[in-house]
Amino acid sequence: MRHRLIILWLIALLSPAATRAQLQVKDLRCEYLSNPIGIDQPHPRLTWSLPAPFPATSGELKVFAHDTLIWTAPLTDSTSRLVRYEGPDLQPFTRYKWTITYTDTHRDKHIGTAFFETGMMAPSNWKGNWISDSHDKNFPPAPYFRKVVPLRKPVKKATVYIAAAGLYELSVNGEKVDSTACLEPLYTRFDRRNLYVSYDVTSLGKGNRMAIGVILGNGWYNMQSTAVWNFDKASWRNRPAFLLNLRVEYKDGTIETFATGPDWKTATGEISFNSIYTGEHQDRRRYQKGWDLPSFNDSQWQPAIVRESPAPLLVSQAAAPVRRIETLPAKTMRQLSDTCWVFDLGRNIAGISQLTADGPAGTVIRLKHSEQLNASGHADQSNIDVHYRPVGDGDPFQTDIYILDGKGPHTFSPLFNYKGFQYVEVTASRPLKLSATSLSGIVLHSAVPKAGQLTTSNPLMNKIWEATNSSYLANLFGYPTDCPQREKNGWTGDAHINVETGLYNFDGITIYEKWLADHRDEQQPDGTLPSIIPTAGWGYEWGNGPDWTSTIAIIPWNLYLFYGDTTALADNYNAIKKYVDLLTHKSPEGICNWGLGDWVPVKSVTPMPFTSTVYYYTDVRILAKTAKILGKTADYQHYSHLADFIKNAFNEKYLNKQTGIYDTGLQTEQAVPLYWGLTPDSLKTKVAAALATRVQADSLQPDVGLLGSKAILSALSDNGYGNIAWQLASRETYPGWGWWIKNGATTLFENWKTDAQSDISRNHIMFGEISAWMYKALLGIRPVEDQPGFRQVYIAPVFPAGLDSVNGYHHTPYGDIAVAWRRTGNDIAMELQLPPGSNGTLQLYHQPQEITINHQPVKLSADNRYQNITGKVVIYLKNK
Repeated sequence: MRHRLIILWLIALLSPAATRAQLQVKDLRCEYLSNPIGIDQPHPRLTWSLPAPFPATSGELKVFAHDTLIWTAPLTDSTSRLVRYEGPDLQPFTRYKWTITYTDTHRDKHIGTAFFETGMMAPSNWKGNWISDSHDKNFPPAPYFRKVVPLRKPVKKATVYIAAAGLYELSVNGEKVDSTACLEPLYTRFDRRNLYVSYDVTSLGKGNRMAIGVILGNGWYNMQSTAVWNFDKASWRNRPAFLLNLRVEYKDGTIETFATGPDWKTATGEISFNSIYTGEHQDRRRYQKGWDLPSFNDSQWQPAIVRESPAPLLVSQAAAPVRRIETLPAKTMRQLSDTCWVFDLGRNIAGISQLTADGPAGTVIRLKHSEQLNASGHADQSNIDVHYRPVGDGDPFQTDIYILDGKGPHTFSPLFNYKGFQYVEVTASRPLKLSATSLSGIVLHSAVPKAGQLTTSNPLMNKIWEATNSSYLANLFGYPTDCPQREKNGWTGDAHINVETGLYNFDGITIYEKWLADHRDEQQPDGTLPSIIPTAGWGYEWGNGPDWTSTIAIIPWNLYLFYGDTTALADNYNAIKKYVDLLTHKSPEGICNWGLGDWVPVKSVTPMPFTSTVYYYTDVRILAKTAKILGKTADYQHYSHLADFIKNAFNEKYLNKQTGIYDTGLQTEQAVPLYWGLTPDSLKTKVAAALATRVQADSLQPDVGLLGSKAILSALSDNGYGNIAWQLASRETYPGWGWWIKNGATTLFENWKTDAQSDISRNHIMFGEISAWMYKALLGIRPVEDQPGFRQVYIAPVFPAGLDSVNGYHHTPYGDIAVAWRRTGNDIAMELQLPPGSNGTLQLYHQPQEITINHQPVKLSADNRYQNITGKVVIYLKNK
């Protein structure tokens, strides 16, 4: 009887009706955000995905305003999962509901529902003034502001819109409006574009009064710390300021807006100094209890002053915010004296520390953050403080300072700073009692959704993947940075090298689109871009050749490939064109002599014009293809001819067609032209063979810098040398990614050498391409140019000797692409799952003795391909 019930249960589970009941439309997003408020885009993008399998036949998208249908778009199963709203003009301050409905082959309907809410939509909708206090930009304490507004009637909805030059913490009636968001708003070029953020605060409006509290931090706007990038000399620098509108909709339908102005009150509090670059100081004795509550007596506070708007543009922040992601308890604590303790988090993070302490009033506690310890066990910052130029000793690097008030234990953490660290050395001016639970670390980064997962049978490779992703996230704070401690700068080269790593693992389009707007803000009239973005002026004369600032072309192109969305290409087309025309002006013979070259190589140095010309060609090719996509025929023809001219000039100068060797045959010299498409098709086999020979001659050790690291693994695995690529990727000895892991790394290092004298940050993303390579080679998942967004999927895995299994997925606009394979002897068993609407091509790098798909023998094409794979398939490769 029991077995019969199990069989009946399985039949019911697998029946069409049961399968249909599990289907749903999911991942509904507007402008790639889930149920966002404050959208200013008049034609927002609406996206969604379908589960697998999904036997849909037709569907429709509907948009409603106040429960009234205002726009409908028909859908089919083959329709892109992206539709741009083209209905009646959207109105400001309005919530729009939208639904996706599909009818399947059984005539069942499957519905997904979401909303988006518009923001200001136009500058004229802002009320009030920008305000600040009367202190000079060099005054250290942070300004506090408050305003109590009357709620005259029952409230239906209350929304705050706030912009700041600097950073802010916002509270309503004593409660922070978003408990995990921090370091708001995101960093921009403050004198050209400011961002505002929207919050629904309806639930915080209790009683008949609402107290609004704002603390302003300096951020990058008012840099009081001094370092080599001269942010302290920024033309925009000033005392932080903000603009706030509270829009209250009463239940009777009337609207009242409360705005910042001179009627707001201001004072200072316990934050006596703050720097996004160095640290934060708090004096608990200066804390004003209840300062952001309606009942607080602010008679001693001063009126705010009105300030002019910092920038001509004020736009909605339509990007993933920086959030408190995870709290890490200290793994160990070592007491060095009765006033000194060293805490170890067990891994390198970007974020802040949180300390709970008690002691006599006036006790000064210093928290020094570092990535390493010296021989005596103290925090050692010698690998990360090289570019800091302090004036005096009042602003120590990566150090928070807390002063106790003697009124019981308090928990301290900075509001307007973050650091890169694993260790925290705590010192006190008096003996205190601390335990291992007194301190924890809080991980911060842009809260981008996860988009992929990958595991292999090789534990070291799994740790490399984890370390790479940790470094990527540790360098994502509204813009991609190089390191979270020494610089926090938006280095362009590091970012374009790792854009695929970012997009395979994380849904980061909102951050990249925001950063591309920063590019447009920074671009000079002649097309020049700086090497760090945003910048206060540093980087226009150094480090900004095409090998670095090709971000303006490479990142929009990758967003197009991964999302099937032309928006970034269209938005940046003129900027790409201006930049390419600048490079052409500088390179009349087709060879570009401008750039940094293959940064931090192992030992061999590739000539800078070699790599810069490759990136010049890459930019031109992207521009030509973009022109074709956007229907700019004349530009397509012109830049296609230019690309051919550069390619011919490059190969004429560097390629020996008889030997297949570029220049002197270094690994970077062989790999980079192969990867970026400059090698003639007829010579790819010969060039790849020369690369493989060179790697073997180099004792199977990587001999590349930053630019070579982007190309070396794929140049090998894409051309039949997957085993050699695997040996480079998985090696445990110097030089290599595994060497770092064997030396205790939990994030990627800046230098192949662990004992180098310079360039020795322990949390750098610059060598992070290896994570993208795992998706492209080990899983084999790749987009296709003429069917972007993974509508057409290219599955081309390598099965390197020494690796027994791999499994993982990548979340695409159509749903998840999942791949898993396992080796049994010489044979490979593989499962592949494609989402609805996607079609796949399997590409093998060898001819198997026999191949079956879904247990049926098949034949591969002459180039080892099998096309038109859909849904879920089981593949078996029998090899000799």
